[in-house]
Amino acid sequence: MDDAPDLPRIAALLADPARAKIVWSLIGCATRPAGELAYCANISAQSASGHLAKLVRGGLLAAEVQGRHRYFRIANPEVAEVIEAMASLGVVSQARAPRPPLPSPAVPAEFLHARTCYEHLAGKTAVKILESMLKGRWLVPDGRDFTVTVLGERKLGALGVDLAQALASRRVFARTCVDLTERRAHLGGALGEALLRIYVERGWILRQRRSRVVHITPRGRESFSELFGA
Repeated sequence: MDDAPDLPRIAALLADPARAKIVWSLIGCATRPAGELAYCANISAQSASGHLAKLVRGGLLAAEVQGRHRYFRIANPEVAEVIEAMASLGVVSQARAPRPPLPSPAVPAEFLHARTCYEHLAGKTAVKILESMLKGRWLVPDGRDFTVTVLGERKLGALGVDLAQALASRRVFARTCVDLTERRAHLGGALGEALLRIYVERGWILRQRRSRVVHITPRGRESFSELFGA
């Protein structure tokens, strides 16, 4: 088909182990210099230069010049989301669930703790929040999705969630999203997006420019602990 997406080109860019390591080392960071990326991929600076050029031409990375140095970052949030989704697919498609790996030195601790994923919250905090909602019977599983209970309607309404608006969204309402680093579920869909928006509006979470890592404020830590034990 002439209008088929250009999947082979993207797959070819990520099929090389060195390029895959370079991209993955940038998943939780704003920018990194070429020399640091070469170290992360365990390749020479010359080899890294060639790989980085291909990734920039392919639209997966963007380069910035600062003085005599070049810094690289994930090209845009859509690329970051696709990379993490592909990594999650590798986890769930295995015959048996692997043990969670130790955090890589290339991935900041803040990325593991709290970050965005498709405009909802991900990371250790998000996993604990969903577990608390299920244990407290705010939500009940319905296959891959979740249904809000009467208690959940009251609790979410008290938080300021407009359930009618979330239900009317063209997106799925509330769905399991396998957390890449925790190997457990966090909450996705329109409900997850609405909750993240409330966390930001209430000053519980601060988003960072050009990064999916989010900062949980002291007020947020207190509120998450009180509501969800997170």
